[in-house]
Amino acid sequence: MRNLRLLAPTSLQPGPTLNWITGDNGAGKTSVLEAVHLLAYGRSFRGPVRDGLIRTGAEALEVFAEWEESASARARRVGLRHAGQSWEGRLDGVPAPALGELCAALAVVTFEPGSHALIAGGGEPRRRWVDWGLFHVEQDFLPLWRRYARALKQRNALLKSRPRPEQLDAWEHELAEAGEPLTSRREQYLERLQIRLAGVAADLVPSLGVATLHFQPGWRRHDLSLADALLLARDRDLLTGHTSVGPHRADWRIDYAARPGREALSRGQAKLTALACLLAQAEDYAERRGEWPVVALDDLASELDGRHQRQLLARLRQSGAQVFITGTEVPAPADREPDDAWFHVEHGDIMRQ
Repeated sequence: MRNLRLLAPTSLQPGPTLNWITGDNGAGKTSVLEAVHLLAYGRSFRGPVRDGLIRTGAEALEVFAEWEESASARARRVGLRHAGQSWEGRLDGVPAPALGELCAALAVVTFEPGSHALIAGGGEPRRRWVDWGLFHVEQDFLPLWRRYARALKQRNALLKSRPRPEQLDAWEHELAEAGEPLTSRREQYLERLQIRLAGVAADLVPSLGVATLHFQPGWRRHDLSLADALLLARDRDLLTGHTSVGPHRADWRIDYAARPGREALSRGQAKLTALACLLAQAEDYAERRGEWPVVALDDLASELDGRHQRQLLARLRQSGAQVFITGTEVPAPADREPDDAWFHVEHGDIMRQ
């Protein structure tokens, strides 16, 4: 890691199971998780690159990682140089032509103080969550997603320019051709996760009853094809200048049997529900790919009480996943095992304990 926030240029050799990263607030421990997250997503979970991610006075940050895939024993290498508005990447020793290819190499699931937005926030993080799962387990999903995104951008641009009807026809056809299978993939993915999510949620929030996922495709799919929905919305879209129906408006929700009428969850319940979603997704990834994604848990002690921490750590130890956990306190001896690694961050320096 080089030029990443307050961290001194440094390297880290983590253990294969739980890695505890401790330090005072502001010492830089969360930046270690950011480095891992950057390689897997091309962005930080704390906000845009321009918001202090690059060390003051530096032109760019650089992160490099090397690991072995447990399923195939294949050695992998990935590097990312981010200059705020531009990036350069290398994957297994050769330049990466697209950020998506770089991010596909390393799968990371991150639980951090903002993760409750997956449940309590708007639809965008929920769409990203579904699409992340599909991106990593279905090879043809990304081209389909890009095809839809390109057609959506073109239609939105046309809507602002007083187009002729035939101009919109072409892009609406393209949206429908990509959007219908895209929606089917999302629906099938959520159906597959249903049983896993119900099981994890029953452990983490048993008082809420059975958890059920409900998919919302972004248009009245049971009544209309996407092509028909776009045509019906055309006049309204011409007035507003943007496309009002389609997979880009999709969403999903979780209902609990003990919460009739979709009562709002407390912040703590939303956090535990988001964690249940992330764990269910990681378990599905492990089944489909033969190995767990890396799990990053930021400031775990402030996000979960002691009982839920112990539940989570027991589940992760049993999975065999490689886990990174940050916190201000040294982990208690009862929470550590001989295979665990412990690092301390102080004034931007990382020291193995």
